[in-house]
Amino acid sequence: MTINISRHNLFDIFFEVEQTKQGYDPADEFDILWQYPSQFGEGYCRTIELQQGLGLLIAQHQLHEDLAIKASERGDDYLFYGCCLSGSYEGRDVHSSSNSAGGAGQYILSSGGALSSEIMVTSARQPFAIVDAWMSPERFCSFAGNASGEIPPELEHLLRQSTQQPHTRYETTSPAMLLVAQQILHCPYWGMTKRIYLESKALELLALMIAEEREAQQGKQLPSKLKLQHVDCIHHARNILLGNLDNPPSLMELARKVGLNERSLRQGFRRVFGTTAFAYLHDYRLEKARQLLSSGEMKVIEVAYSIGFVNRSYFAAAFKKKFGLSPKEYQMQQKKSG
Repeated sequence: MTINISRHNLFDIFFEVEQTKQGYDPADEFDILWQYPSQFGEGYCRTIELQQGLGLLIAQHQLHEDLAIKASERGDDYLFYGCCLSGSYEGRDVHSSSNSAGGAGQYILSSGGALSSEIMVTSARQPFAIVDAWMSPERFCSFAGNASGEIPPELEHLLRQSTQQPHTRYETTSPAMLLVAQQILHCPYWGMTKRIYLESKALELLALMIAEEREAQQGKQLPSKLKLQHVDCIHHARNILLGNLDNPPSLMELARKVGLNERSLRQGFRRVFGTTAFAYLHDYRLEKARQLLSSGEMKVIEVAYSIGFVNRSYFAAAFKKKFGLSPKEYQMQQKKSG
């Protein structure tokens, strides 16, 4: 069964009922948590206004039934971007045959513009979690690096008026994007420190997406399409690897776990993520190590073991190659700057 509702009515229920609203951070009046409407599911939606023209939306919920939200209102000029961490959804344009699908392991980068008559269907099969951000065109243009605020031609499509059709692209989340999204979701700070941290992460996430967008617009070929079931298997393989950093399965074991042969997994992983499975794992381990070292709660050797490096010398060499500092030097630098 699918529950159908207009976006306007959902927002009325979600954001207008005072009982669903509560302050998330006592030291930040712009950080608000809204309980998900109980008739639709369980969870929350958290909105954080960081600066004028920049904000975050963090949502985690489990639906009772699939939820179809119809949107036909006039759009706005804001740039919208974010990562889906779990769950799946499908967009349908009611005036055409065009459909779009997204879910765990994908990011969205979308310009402002007029909202067509679209229906967004969110699946109830698994918990849904997203980390999204919005940015005004004025704030976006402030990064142009010139007095006129003119952005590079290959990014002009990201600035759309409310009378124009939006530009929307779904692509595979990179390890660096995933790490930033997780850091936003699990921000360890409060008050002013939290706001500085989250603003920096919102900008870092956009920078990573803009880098890929520029490459795509400049003619770099994106991976060719795979069968949807193979893509699901490959994302499942990625999740298994990231869930077993200290003892990952072999490629043969991984293929068996996700129902593919070894060759299909090897080739598919490279086409979806642009690298081999274990190069992806290696990069993610090092990004995770940087996060753990920044917290200062673990010794270098403990960090190495927790992410699956049994050889401390190899870990130190790999870390320095990627970040330019040894793990110890990096940790000391973070303590001084903190």
